[in-house]
This record gives sequence, C-alpha cells and structure tokens, in this order.
Amino acid sequence: MITPAQPGSKAGNRATAERWKLLLEKAGHSVSVVTQYDGESCDAFIALHAWRSVGAVRQIRQSWPDKPLIVALTGTDIYLHQHEFPEDTLYSMEQADALIGLHELVARDIPARLATKLVTLFQSAQGPEAYPLPQPALEDAGFGVCVIGHLRDEKDSLRAAYAARLLPGDSRIQIRCAGKPHSEKWQSMAEREMEQNPRFQWLGELEQDETRQLMANSELMVISSVMEGGANVVSEACRAGLPVIASDIPGNIGLLGNDYPGYFPVKDERALADLLYRAEQHPDFLATLQAQVSKLAGRFVPEREQASLEQALNLAVQRCSERV
Repeated sequence: MITPAQPGSKAGNRATAERWKLLLEKAGHSVSVVTQYDGESCDAFIALHAWRSVGAVRQIRQSWPDKPLIVALTGTDIYLHQHEFPEDTLYSMEQADALIGLHELVARDIPARLATKLVTLFQSAQGPEAYPLPQPALEDAGFGVCVIGHLRDEKDSLRAAYAARLLPGDSRIQIRCAGKPHSEKWQSMAEREMEQNPRFQWLGELEQDETRQLMANSELMVISSVMEGGANVVSEACRAGLPVIASDIPGNIGLLGNDYPGYFPVKDERALADLLYRAEQHPDFLATLQAQVSKLAGRFVPEREQASLEQALNLAVQRCSERV
C-alpha cells in the first residue's frame, strides 16, 4: 500500500493507511505501507490518492501487469485533480481494477464508465468508550465548538471563526480549532484571527488523546470544507455522539445523508452563524443533531470498514483475472 504521507504524519492519508493495514492484517493479509514504490513484487497493490500515486501506478502496471490494483480516491482526486490534471488522475482511475470511494455520492462525480468498479467504504472510528470525560475546568468555558483538521484552503478552516464574529452578544460560543497549518500564510491567518476574535482559539496540531479531549469538551463540531473525499473526523464525531454542522458538499452529504438538518452553504459564514446560534439557544435542535449522528454511528464501525476492504480486494482480484 502506498500513501504520499510520511511515517509519523498526522495527515488523513497516513491515518487511513495505518488503519487499513491493521484491518487487512486482522483479516489474514500481510501488508507493507510505503511512500515510494521501487518495483517490489506483491500479490496486490493499493494506492491512496490517484493523482499523487500515479508514478507508482504506472510502475506497478509496467512491472506487474497481472497484479490486482486498487486505487482509493481522495477529495482532491475527485473534485480537483481529475479536472486540473486529467491525464495522470484518470490514468490511475482507469488502470485500477477496483476503486474505493469514501462516501456514497462518489459515483456522481467520476466518469460513469468507472462506476462498476467502485466500492463505497465508510472510514471507521472508535466508539464513545475511547473518549475521556469532559474536563471540569472547561465545563463553564462557554458553548464549545471544535474544528479539527489541517489548516488549508480545501478545509476552509477559519469559516467557523468568521461566523463567530457575527454572533449576537448574548452568545457564549467559543470556537476551538486544532490542526497543523498547511503554510506560513495559514499560520499567520490563524494567529491574526486569534488576536482579533475573542471567540476563537487556535490550538495547533494535537496528539490523538488531546484531540479526543477537545471533542469531549465540545458541544458541537463544524466541518466547513469546500471539498472532501469523506472526512474521517465525521466518522469520529458520529461514533462519539458529537453533533455536527457541515458544509453542504457531496463529501459531507455522502456521509451524513440528504436529510441531515445541520448543513450550511459553502463559505457562507452568515448561514453558519445562524446554525451555531440555533444549536446553542435551542436544545431541541442540538438534540436532533445528536440523535442523527448517533443513528449513523453504525456505518462507521471497524467491522464494516474491514468488510468493505475485503470487498474491494475481491473485486480487484476478480476483474484482474478477467483482464489478464
């Protein structure tokens, strides 16, 4: 399995690769995760990211054309790179014996001819037993809203902070953002926002236990992305029973469903502010969001993710045998 994310990285692709390695090993397979492929023999090959892994895809097809190849599609593959870099991205998608999509609307946004080899896989997360109790010192620190993910354009990471500026004076909402800045520009933006916005705190990049504590201390999570392949943090929120307010993009709707009541238009901080205030001021609305995410929690369990990996592997083996 190849991923562009280096060992030790907290990037989503690395977390996915390590989790899939464990799930596949649990199913009896032997798995190596690499960031560079040098032509080694294998029984099957999984590439995370169609565009970034195209070099490895070309090499596996040249060196081992009779091996099953699975390509997992990221949000940037689907919503950016297949349009900006169609030759390389579509090459990986075409050459794959099976494709993995991380939400249930992916088929709408890839070429129709590829849909027959698409397997929908919902990324899993640990359940509420993995989360600590809220820290007593923070219980009275306002109405906590967390934003979790690397600070980058695709995540629109400061939209919740901008929305918080529009809240009425009686609101006790505090936005707490955790994530590594993608660039110096994003670091400067986060630092400046924290200086100017008393409702916003940027916590930097956190360890897993710190992130879980942040979620436990929060009343709500905001996912403000402009594009997503299917964010694992949504899985985590659902399994933890943490209500979500999300941008109305396919990558979120494909996880939470068309009938989820907590969507706002992309980059619309006014609409986001209205939803945040409604969740704070109307316990019944917050309870509805919590009931919805809790109802969805069953689709994000490890057993289901492992079964989807096996499904993709079996489909790749079958299609490879037919191809060769």
